[in-house]
This record gives sequence, structure tokens and C-alpha cells, in this order.
Amino acid sequence: MPATITLSQLAVNLGAEVDRGSADHGPDPVITGVSSIAAAGPGCLVFAEEEVSFAAALASSAAAVLVSGQVGAPSGSKPLLRVPQPRLAFARAAVLLRGAPPSPSIHATAVVAPGAQIAADVSIGPHAFIEEGASIGAATTIASGVVVGAGVSIGSHCRIYPRVVIYSGVTLGDRVVIHAGAVLGADGFGYVRDRASGAYTQFPQQGTLIIEDDVEVGANTTIDRGALEETRIARGTKLDNLIHIGHNCSIGRNVVIAAQTGISGSSVVGDGAVLGGQVGMGDHALIGPGVIVGGQGGILPRKKLLGPGIVFWGTPAKPVRQYLKELATLARLASKTGEKTGEK
Repeated sequence: MPATITLSQLAVNLGAEVDRGSADHGPDPVITGVSSIAAAGPGCLVFAEEEVSFAAALASSAAAVLVSGQVGAPSGSKPLLRVPQPRLAFARAAVLLRGAPPSPSIHATAVVAPGAQIAADVSIGPHAFIEEGASIGAATTIASGVVVGAGVSIGSHCRIYPRVVIYSGVTLGDRVVIHAGAVLGADGFGYVRDRASGAYTQFPQQGTLIIEDDVEVGANTTIDRGALEETRIARGTKLDNLIHIGHNCSIGRNVVIAAQTGISGSSVVGDGAVLGGQVGMGDHALIGPGVIVGGQGGILPRKKLLGPGIVFWGTPAKPVRQYLKELATLARLASKTGEKTGEK
């Protein structure tokens, strides 16, 4: 069941200033959930970041509106919660209103090895399999069909969705979310070629994968273990669906990576970087802290993109202004060439 909270309690939790205007709104409103402005009903919290959406929020059935100090004059129709970042406060309110998880239980069809260490309040769903030496921390939920390999360590308050596979020796911190179908800690794609015969032999893939606190991994994303050492996803990073991260990679703190991005082995992504959809990184490449790479950007092997806040685009990726200038030059050249040859 979703949680409920009074407006005053919510304001304290969000560090918000309550602006009730001159009207008497009666008893402290109870907030039951968050909503879009169009779908808001009684008890809903909405947010507005500019005057047009603020006017729509006031006309809605919402119980209260999150706004910044720069938006919206005090209104008699609804109480306002004033915060520096309304969208961020809205997201935090949604977490507060999510409610408690179901009562912890281990389904009768789950298989838990005798040597696994399971905290008392862990939930394990149908047909999940927990191998020897695995440990699962307090208040973590393991959904149906999950495989937790030997020696895996999962922290507290994690959510592991259906059919996730976690290979042996992987470590997950606290409050980690892994969405359905993700595979963590598989062997990296590393082979040694015999120059005489052309045959390939797998290079040892005996390292590990470490996922730090507050990381979220999207559905069907795959992250390989290190070859001899580790692959690491640092604290607070958010990975979209259908991403692949190769062996020995290091992904920094609070990185955001969109869907269908592929990162080759031994590459580094610095803290706070943002990668758009379908970005491709060659092996041993580096994206520096705070760098932004636009969709379908390509980083060649061993290349470095540096400069916090600089946007790179194209293949090979270049600063976006340079890339667009080169595109314009190429278009003019093509146009002149077409004129000379009589093409239209």
C-alpha cells in the first residue's frame, strides 16, 4: 500500500517552505501520491517549473504544488511548497510516498543453499536460486527467477527484479536496483589468437565486478567481470536498458548512460559524465569527468575526451561546435561540387 503524509510533514522532509497564501485551507492536507498535472486528483502532489504549468497546476484537482521561489504568486486556491529545485523535490516526494515493501518472505519454490547468509527481513520470490556462500543484506527483495551465484554479496535495501543473473563473486552495495533480465559478472570478451593456427584461446576472466551504493541498472543490461582485476560501477550511477559494459571498465560516480550504449574493455568514464543513446567507446578510451557525449557519438580506442561541461558529438566524437562547423563545410563543398558537375 502507498504511504500517506501530511503536507506539513512532507515540507519538513523536503526542506520546503509552505506558502498557503491568504486563504484558510482548513486541516493540514494529506498527500497520498504524486501525479502529472493533467491526471491529478484529490490528495496528489504536482510540480511546476514555469508560469504556464503553474497556472495549469492551480486549475487542477491536486492538493498542493511544488514550485520554486521564482514561480507563482501566492494563491488562495492551493497551498504551495517552495523549494529550489521542484522537479528534484517531486522525485524525492515520490520515494517518500512509495510505501513499505511487502512483508518479507521466502517462497516455497525458492532454492537457498545451506551456506548462504540471508538477513531476517529479506524477501525471495518464486524459483529464485541462491548459491553457496552468497550473502543478502537487510530489507532486500529478490524477485522470481533470479540467480545469485556463489559468493555474491548483496547489500541492504536492494531490489533485484525478475530473471536477473548475478555471476559468482560479484559485489553489490546498498540500495542498488537491478531491473529484469540484467546479467552481472559474465566473462569478458577477451581471447588470445595463436598466430600459427589462427585459433583463439580465452584470456583468463577471473576478476570481479563491484557495483557501489545507489546504482541503478536497467533491464537487459550486461556488465562483465574484470579479466584479472575488477570492473567497477561507482556510487550513484544510473544505467538505462540494453547497455553493455566490458571487462576492466571503471564507471565513475553519478554517471548517466542512456540505452544501447556499448563500452569496450578497459575504458574509463569519469564522475558526472553523461552519455546519450547508442554511444560507442573503443577499448582503453577515456571520457573525463563532466563530459557530455551526444547520441551515437563514437570514441575511438585509446582516445580521450576531456573538459567538464563540453558536449561531444559524431564519430569520431568532437566538440559539438567543431562537428557542426565541419558538417556545414562539407555540405557547402558538396553543393559546389554538384553545381560544377551539373547535378541538382
